[in-house]
Amino acid sequence: MKTKSVAFLLLSFISIIVKADPFSSLRNEIIHSICKYDAKVGVAVMVNNTDTLTVNNSDKYPMMSVFKFHQALAVCHFLQIKGIPLDSVINISKEELRENTYSPLRDRFPEGNIRISLSELMEFTLQLSDNNACDILFNRILSTKETDRYIRSLGIDNFSIEMDENDMHENLDNCYSNWTTPMAAVRLINLFLEGGAVSGEYYDFIKRTMTECTTGTGRLPYPLKNTAAVIGHKTGTGDKNSDGRYIGINDIGFIDLPNGDRYLIAVFVKDSAENYETTEKIIAEISSIVYKNISNQ
Repeated sequence: MKTKSVAFLLLSFISIIVKADPFSSLRNEIIHSICKYDAKVGVAVMVNNTDTLTVNNSDKYPMMSVFKFHQALAVCHFLQIKGIPLDSVINISKEELRENTYSPLRDRFPEGNIRISLSELMEFTLQLSDNNACDILFNRILSTKETDRYIRSLGIDNFSIEMDENDMHENLDNCYSNWTTPMAAVRLINLFLEGGAVSGEYYDFIKRTMTECTTGTGRLPYPLKNTAAVIGHKTGTGDKNSDGRYIGINDIGFIDLPNGDRYLIAVFVKDSAENYETTEKIIAEISSIVYKNISNQ
């Protein structure tokens, strides 16, 4: 009986250790995956609104266009409390469609002077990461400071939004002023999905737009393309800094599995000396590791 009691206590102790850190093997696999690259990589994962994992979470990672998710939440909250429908139309002049920046909106309407709904404008930002569309929203609806303030009002910290796209275009060092930790990004996605930011048509719009995102197919979505998993995500892509390193190549999102489980993931790669394709591959590798681990649990 004494032997059985000792064995039972030993098994209970092992069980407690496993429960204390259910992701120890996953974390080690991620660390092993990223150590071969000349880049700083930060990762955060949340499963079913409870268990979390982080790797290199203490650093500040330039968000690049990931902050357009934050902007969409702030804009939709403003529209919701003001009773302004998403199909409201605004006029956009040619002068607002700056040259020498990434802008599918300008490419489609090079002469400007167009009428476009707010939902269409946000589709250009969330799905296509349009820089002009982003700054039009900052100029017309909520500024960077107001956007930052709103996200903080939700209880999210460890991030900063100070610069718009034009600020970053004029001085690449400004890219580092819009930063986040990976877990802060995951917490914001979770808060959104739990209905803590916007609701109704505004919630449905953001979720659908993220699910229909067409950028960054070589990042988080890459290992999921032949599976039944559904992903909604937002990418961010930066230029090279003065040292010839990519300032930031990122992806954040939520993944719904066929069995009803959901996990949230944020991968930020900053100051990468790898080429563009390899830097995207870092994110895809981590996405694959996380997907296989969680879907097999």
